[in-house]
This record gives sequence, structure tokens and C-alpha cells, in this order.
Amino acid sequence: MSRTFSRRTFLHQLGAAAAVSALPLSLVEIVWGQEKGESFTFAYISDPHITQIKGASFVENFDKGLQKAVTEANFMFPQPDFVVFGGDLAQLGKREELDHGMEILSKLSVPVHYVIGEHDYYLDLGKYWEEKISKLYYSFDHKGIHFVVLNSILTDDDWTNKRWASAEERMGNMARLDNPNGSPFMVKEAQRAWLKADLEKLDKKTPVVVMSHSPLYKIYKGWNFWTDDAEEVQALLQPFDQVTVLHGHVHQVLYNQIGTISFHAMMSTAWPWPYPTTYAQAKPMVPKMTVPMNRADPFHERDATGWSMIDLESGDVINKVELWENTPRTISKDKKLGHPADSTYQDPAKRIPPQQHY
Repeated sequence: MSRTFSRRTFLHQLGAAAAVSALPLSLVEIVWGQEKGESFTFAYISDPHITQIKGASFVENFDKGLQKAVTEANFMFPQPDFVVFGGDLAQLGKREELDHGMEILSKLSVPVHYVIGEHDYYLDLGKYWEEKISKLYYSFDHKGIHFVVLNSILTDDDWTNKRWASAEERMGNMARLDNPNGSPFMVKEAQRAWLKADLEKLDKKTPVVVMSHSPLYKIYKGWNFWTDDAEEVQALLQPFDQVTVLHGHVHQVLYNQIGTISFHAMMSTAWPWPYPTTYAQAKPMVPKMTVPMNRADPFHERDATGWSMIDLESGDVINKVELWENTPRTISKDKKLGHPADSTYQDPAKRIPPQQHY
């Protein structure tokens, strides 16, 4: 991709917001088309997990994380063209939680594109979400970029419809992190067929940005950081020269590269999850290309919440990450190594070791 204004200028414009405090959202800059001179930004907010306590009482910390993200997005300069909401607006899928979260998001001054998360879906299988918020999957074009939103948190029909005595029991089982009763996520055949037809209309040189909730590659099945048919989805995306997948769900800083596809995990406004490599009860399957985050305390309330700016330039991704309770970092492709590298913490001697148990 070709730049139409300097990176330094853009970062200077962000300085008023970013210098004060790290933001609980991600800002994505896309620059495309030297002849057209098109460039734009969009903000990314994910995983607030709005939680009802009783009646009109909600968990204040989670409310404040989302409220801060909305406020900072509204004060960004230049204003993003739109905001992507990456899923898990609610914790237990209640209408009260979704309504409360949407009331906070309604304060955004730019349009919003929504991705559904499993916490939003498994109480009523997305019915209220579709009625009040958004389609479950769709695509749109913006200034030369093709965007695809996928519902990547589906499960097999037997698990979804036959196993539980109530919708609340189903939701409770899917809401846990380490749960032997859970089911791996899937995009599923019907949606893959829709994606195939959607992509067939495009030139293979068209940049594609895919937004899903779960990662479209396999990280760790025990915590459902996993999409069972990820390889089938990747096969549909691989023919394109440049594809970026942005996902929430894992509440971590992760980067991965598979063929022409770059994967970036976006942080939560609520809390961090530890990495699977810290889990002593089972062997992790974190891909070799994933860059772990420098985090000493995975249970710190705000460690690993923050924001990042993704810069797509000449097909290479530069991810500048700001964290509330940790040192800023930049992740970009190291041409000598041939894979992504962390400019500060790639050297293991500089990295604070994670906790080994939890």
C-alpha cells in the first residue's frame, strides 16, 4: 500500500489523545491507492462484557471501560470513518445487558459495524441481536477495501439445540473459559458458501479485511481460542494478495501470519485473559508465529487492556500497541527473520516471564 500522508503527521494528530493515557480500543489506519489518494482510519472496540448485577445495577468497572473507549473515539483526530465493535457486548446475553451496552455505544459520533460474540449469542441464538443491533454476517466496501464480518462462534446443531435443559444452561456453559462441556466454534458450511460467493465478485488484488470474534486460526482448544473450520475459511482467503483478519475473544495481544493472511487479536475493555502457555494442566497449541505479550501479572485488572493502531503499508503490517499497565510495543515484520517480531520484547532476555500457573 502507498502512503498519502506521513506516518509522523498522523501520530502527531493522535498525540493529544494518546499522550494522556492508553485507550481501551484499537485504532486501525488503512492507506490505499496512490492514484486515488484514499486513506482512512477506523476504531476497534471489543469485549466489554457488560454484566447485570440486578435490575438497573451493572458491574461498574466493565461499564467504565466501554464508556472510556467511546469517549476517546469521539475525541480522536482525525475522526475515524467508523467504529467496529468486535463482540461480547454482554456477559450472559441478557436483553438488559445488550440494551445497556447499546446505550453506551449510542454515544459514538460515527457509524458502527457490529460483530457478534458468543456471550451475545447463546442465550437466544442471536435473535435479539439481529432484531435490535445487526445482521450476524455481512460485507461492505469502503474506499477500495472490502470488509467481511463473519459469525465465527457457531457450534454443531446437537450441541446447540439438544443438550441443554434451558437456554440459560447453554449460555452458562459457553460463558466459561476452561469448560469441558463447551463446543469448538465454527463458521459452518452455509456461511462459508456465502463467503465464497461474496469473494468471487472481487479482483484478487483487492485488499480484504475480515472481522470475526473468535480467531480464524487455531490457538488453544481447551479455552476455545479456536475455530474448528478455520482452515476452510483460510483457503477461501488465501488467493487474495493481502488479507487482514481482526478478531477479539482472546483478550490478549497476539499476531500471526499464515500465507498471505495477517491475524491480529484486539484487546478487551474489560479484563485480560492469561496466555495458554501459562496453563499447567494441558499442552498449549499457540502457533509458532504468535508474538506473546510482555505481561508479568495476567490477573492485573487493567494489564493487557488498551489500544493499538494498525498501519498497512506495502502489504506489511505495523502494529503499535499502547497498554494501560505495561510498556508500549511495536510488532512488525522483520525482513531478515521472515516473520513478525516485537521491537522491544522479541529478545527473551528482555521479556518479563509470565506466571506459570493460575
